[in-house]
Amino acid sequence: MASLMEELISTLSQEKELYLALLPIAEEKTKAIVANNLDELQEITNREQTAVGKISALERKRDEVIANMGIVLGRKPQELTLAELIRITEKQPKDQATLAELKDALGTAVRKLADVNERNNVLIKHSLDMIQFNMNLLQSTRMVQGNNYTKSAGESIPGATQTGMFDAKQ
Repeated sequence: MASLMEELISTLSQEKELYLALLPIAEEKTKAIVANNLDELQEITNREQTAVGKISALERKRDEVIANMGIVLGRKPQELTLAELIRITEKQPKDQATLAELKDALGTAVRKLADVNERNNVLIKHSLDMIQFNMNLLQSTRMVQGNNYTKSAGESIPGATQTGMFDAKQ
């Protein structure tokens, strides 16, 4: 069980480091969104995806370690949350303290990352709304250009056709 605990602590430590490494990347992403720098945004997203892939691999490893701990302890892996493992390790104060620190650090890092990601999502939504507004404005302006309120306003101009913003013939 001691080697499983060491492996769990190692895995959680690596996860914590990756989450902490994602925070500045998410902050860079915010700046790229605000600056509307699509090339930089793409590069940041690629780095983010690499880190997320590593986190996913560590999560699978953590699930495997906890499943093995469940076998040793005769408990279902779903019951072995970090809080429960902290409670179980009361006779190993060093492991208990390390698990408690990792639990707090991971929770804090994940919450901060979730906040930054939520802010980025709001910024992207606002950008998309602005793009949609501009598209609608351009389309309505283009449609109005053909309408001159003159004496012959009710007559159609031969050869002139009203097309939408995206003309399939272009």
